[in-house]
Amino acid sequence: MIERDEAIKIARDCASTKGWAFAEPLNVTIRRGWFGGIIRFEIETNAGKRGTKAHFVIDAKTGDIISKGYIKR
Repeated sequence: MIERDEAIKIARDCASTKGWAFAEPLNVTIRRGWFGGIIRFEIETNAGKRGTKAHFVIDAKTGDIISKGYIKR
């Protein structure tokens, strides 16, 4: 099981390797399973602002990136 800060680091490292901007502020949503426990982290960069955004969904158990996306403006 990974922690919130580690999920942010995984997303930041992925963005860096792809040449994507990773702008603050961040919005980190913690999703829980039906029977409790954290199942994934959803991370959005530049949250609530206009401009470039990256979005990551990270598995809380393995630390794998389930999905990622980028909007450059």
